[in-house]
Amino acid sequence: MRKIVFVTGNKGKFREVKDILASKGFEVVQNTDGYPELQEDTLEPIAAYGAKWASSKLGLPVIVDDSGLFINALNGFPGPYSAFVEKNLGNSRVLKVMEGETERSAVFKSVIGYCEPGGEPLTFTGTVKGNIAFEELGAGGFGYDPIFDYNGKTFGELGDEVKNKVSHRRRALDKFLEWLE
Repeated sequence: MRKIVFVTGNKGKFREVKDILASKGFEVVQNTDGYPELQEDTLEPIAAYGAKWASSKLGLPVIVDDSGLFINALNGFPGPYSAFVEKNLGNSRVLKVMEGETERSAVFKSVIGYCEPGGEPLTFTGTVKGNIAFEELGAGGFGYDPIFDYNGKTFGELGDEVKNKVSHRRRALDKFLEWLE
């Protein structure tokens, strides 16, 4: 079994990545030290910088994940600021901002950053299209999962097994694994 270090303090992300990569023969070890996050309008430079910084600090190959919810009616907001918005406003206030909006399409995006010590970082992007639900539904997942509707059910309703087959994070990890092989 191959081992990989995933730098994240997010328990939900760690659980998802661990489950997805375990099915591919990886043991995922969590490092919660974190990394400085750039303030950027896109996720790729944030993930690349985080991976390079963490790899250099730890002296190990690492992956990081920077994800965001991009709501079309809000010009892509919260996007790269998703963690901050979720922590400080939460799903209920995002839904409040969306009241009266008929255009509810959104994209969940995940960027996996990978770097080896002394190397240049690589990024692998996965997206999934959906809509913002009218209310929080489902007790599963984490973050925006209860308000992200994918084919008639929120990620919060799908359960980990189904979500991990179709999610933005799964799509980004699949690209990473394809490159790795």
